[in-house]
Parts: sequence; structure tokens; C-alpha cells
Amino acid sequence: MTTPTTTRAVVEELLGRIAKGDPGLIAEMYAEQGDWKLNWPEDEHGRAETPWIRHRVTRADAAAHFDQLARHHVPEEVGTVIESILVDGPHAVVLGEIRQTARSTGRAYRSRFALHLTVENGLITRHHVYEDSLAVAQAFAGPATS
Repeated sequence: MTTPTTTRAVVEELLGRIAKGDPGLIAEMYAEQGDWKLNWPEDEHGRAETPWIRHRVTRADAAAHFDQLARHHVPEEVGTVIESILVDGPHAVVLGEIRQTARSTGRAYRSRFALHLTVENGLITRHHVYEDSLAVAQAFAGPATS
């Protein structure tokens, strides 16, 4: 069983890697098989505008998620504010706000989020995201800006 100290260390390492933006390094934090869910309407998963929004299962899926996420946003206009990391044994909840700009439309958005992670044997086995899907969808809706 993962202790709160190691759970927190894994989560903090993950957040640091996400900030650096290398999908391969981020994916190393995930187990080969895991439970990855996004709290979005099922019929909105995998749309052309937001292909990173879908459930995932493998470490390779995790790398693809962060790669797709980066390719669809303006890298100079990305920021995340972490407000709290709550740890209970192998479980952690990260609360905060993402600030991004959709590459296809040029629209900036903010989205509050909660990220539920489970850490087992030093790797992440659960990644459940709860975010403001409407803010994201609106940023990617409509024609691209010039």
C-alpha cells in the first residue's frame, strides 16, 4: 500500500512533469494499465476539436493525452494554479484552475478542476478529472480566428 507521504511525492512529481510539458516523461508516472476518466458528456468524447477528451486505459494513452492537449493549445498561454492537494492513503485530490488558449480559435478560457488520482507501487493507477467542460467546449466552438 502506498503511504500518504509517497502518494504526495508521486502527485507532486506528476504536477512538476506536467508543468514541463513532456508527454513521455509524464506518461512514465502511470501504470501500464489504469483507470482514466474525464467527466464530460459521453457523446462529446473524442471530437475533432477536443480529441484528448476521452477515457484512457494504457500508459501510451496517457502520453497521447498530454501530446494532444499540448497540440491544441497555445503553449505560451498555458497556466495552472494548484490550490490544494489532499491525500488519504493511496488517494489524492488536486484542486485548482487551468488557464489555456485554444489554438484553433484563439479563445482563452479558465476551467476549475478536481483531479482524483490513486497511486499504487509508486505509479498512478487512477486519473479521474472533473472540470468545467462548458468553458472548454465554448473555447473550441466556432470558426478559427485569423
